[in-house]
Amino acid sequence: MTWELIINLLSWACFLVGGFFLFVGALGMLRLPDFWARLHAASIIDSAGVGLILAGMMLQTGFTLITVKTLLIVGFLLITGPTASHAVASAAFVSGSRPKDIVEDATIEPAKPEKKKRAAKTARKSKS
Repeated sequence: MTWELIINLLSWACFLVGGFFLFVGALGMLRLPDFWARLHAASIIDSAGVGLILAGMMLQTGFTLITVKTLLIVGFLLITGPTASHAVASAAFVSGSRPKDIVEDATIEPAKPEKKKRAAKTARKSKS
């Protein structure tokens, strides 16, 4: 086997696997039931699908200036994609949207009955 054939096989494998991730992610965007699951599908499309397709393109072009630019694009996508997904998820969580599985917000400490009693006694003492 020649190096050219090996590089072609690897690049086409990247294209096929990247296309698979794009297809599954797009299908997930259409079929998944809620916002949180769709957000996960969107991040898969961005990170895995586009990253693998760009890796296949880098293998096809060889080591040129185009490869360096494509590598910079992959790096940019790998940094900004998860960051954007986290920002969207955090904004949705703060605005009150919760996944269906969450029953209670674990970030807020529930008020203990002892503290409520002390607060009520303190309020009564300050009024009198």
